[in-house]
Amino acid sequence: MPKLSCILLVDDDTTTNYLNRKLLERLEVADHVLVALNGQEALQVLATECAKATPACPALVLLDINMPLLDGFGFLAAYQQLPLATQQSLVIVMLTTSVHPRDLQRLQQLPVAGFLNKPLNAAKVQQVLHDYFSGQ
Repeated sequence: MPKLSCILLVDDDTTTNYLNRKLLERLEVADHVLVALNGQEALQVLATECAKATPACPALVLLDINMPLLDGFGFLAAYQQLPLATQQSLVIVMLTTSVHPRDLQRLQQLPVAGFLNKPLNAAKVQQVLHDYFSGQ
């Protein structure tokens, strides 16, 4: 599997972020792991790191749905307004506990590559890398 330049974790739960970051670092699947506590922070990371295509521009975003300030759906709506080059360089996978059919239906209309249920584990990480990055 390829090693990604950067993965962005977007979740308001600091414990989840800590555990997911440690898992990704232990698996050595990315050079950088960034964390945002809500969709607004995630958009700021993308604006800062992807405007000039720095190594900290995420290749993969693991996005929670339910967060304060700007939730996953709000992030995705704003994300669709970003320059096309930025959008094409990112793979967004929802990582959430929300399995409500209404949420799943909404996600089908948005630029999401996949959907994973929490908790994140090594098998899920390897599957995402295989599904979306094995051709690189």
